[in-house]
Amino acid sequence: MKAVVVHSAGDLRLEERPVPQPGTGEVRLRMTHGGICGSDLHYYLDGRVGNFVLRGPLVLGHEVVGTVDLDPSGNLSAGTPVAIHPATADHTCPECEAGHTNTCRNARYFGSAASEPQTQGGFAEQMVVRQDQLRLLPDGLDLARAVLAEPLGVALHAVNQAGDVRGKKVLVSGSGPIGVLVVAAAAARGAAEVTATDLQDTPLEVARKVGATQTIRVDREPVPELSYDVAFEASGSPQGLNAAIACVVRGGTVVQVGSLPGGDLPIALSALVAREITLRGAFRFVDEIDEAIQLLATDDRFQHVVTHTFPMSDVSEAMEVAGNAGVSSKVVLELS
Repeated sequence: MKAVVVHSAGDLRLEERPVPQPGTGEVRLRMTHGGICGSDLHYYLDGRVGNFVLRGPLVLGHEVVGTVDLDPSGNLSAGTPVAIHPATADHTCPECEAGHTNTCRNARYFGSAASEPQTQGGFAEQMVVRQDQLRLLPDGLDLARAVLAEPLGVALHAVNQAGDVRGKKVLVSGSGPIGVLVVAAAAARGAAEVTATDLQDTPLEVARKVGATQTIRVDREPVPELSYDVAFEASGSPQGLNAAIACVVRGGTVVQVGSLPGGDLPIALSALVAREITLRGAFRFVDEIDEAIQLLATDDRFQHVVTHTFPMSDVSEAMEVAGNAGVSSKVVLELS
């Protein structure tokens, strides 16, 4: 079978790998679609994601869907369409026992160098997963849209971290793929207003299509300070976090969902005390992928998030387009 494998920074190959065989409690899938995430781009461009450094060849991809190819248990018929929860937790650590499996200290995640050994991903023609990681897709949900289940799960978890957003004024700083999904999630959850910001026109166009009531090009006009009940920082930049803190009202909430760079950062935190602002992090998701699948099946706004689709053979071009926020939102690979 063919798989998309990164060997080091800038060294991305489409190579042959053996077809995997499922063991007890496992299912082999025929993969159909894979969304390119920022972490996939970082492994390709930099050979690392933050502190997680490549230690050998890694099959990329964790935003993946497909159909059942072989289930030795006989529970699932061949051809059954599924999404995949890409994480496995140990369910024994204090985080898991508290219900926070997304922060499990021993978690593994598809297409990640965070664990030892590295966890191979799903940008391949076939892959084997644990049966409990599969999510059956409802009738009528196309696999080409279901590929958004994982990143939408991330967005929904971020909204959950903010609490109830019904009737509230919401700011989303950064309108990349996760940012626009946060826009859509907040709108679907009943936010009264959702303002999206970015430095590019294309992301803001997508944000409007999925539910933003206002968009702001932050290089051309300021974002009103002390104006929002909740702010989601999705750009992963210190400047974006500073702006989010400045823009929420007294007693407001800021959720950091974008991945900030490591090391010491210039963040103005004094307002957290003076205005009693709540600052929360949002990391991956627990089980919000289940709600994501239902939303994708019932809400047409998500059709606007995928802007480009490439065959797996054109993965290098797909990566270049995915890295250009001025022309793309979510870029998807057709894996078979």
